[in-house]
Amino acid sequence: MFCPECKSLMISSGGQLKCRKCGYIRKITDDDQLQIKRKRSEKEIVIVEDEETVRTLPTIAVKCPKCEHNLAFWWLRQLRSADESEVRFFRCCECGHTWREYD
Repeated sequence: MFCPECKSLMISSGGQLKCRKCGYIRKITDDDQLQIKRKRSEKEIVIVEDEETVRTLPTIAVKCPKCEHNLAFWWLRQLRSADESEVRFFRCCECGHTWREYD
């Protein structure tokens, strides 16, 4: 909850909400309970489906975990929050197996 006087964040102490900045105090009511306003929904990750798009991707010398071929297409996707590193995806040029690597 935020203080109605100075708009600072209030802390809970002994059944009351107290403002550290200006000293405003009020009792905790039923309306002050934690409420979830919106649920976050996970988006489906689209890797790369179009074969024409795959053929234009860069290749790298990496061993396929499925067929052990040494050449794969690769691309990057930001799947997690922006302050975390991207995820590298690989698709084997021989068998088409797709896997990912994290930093």
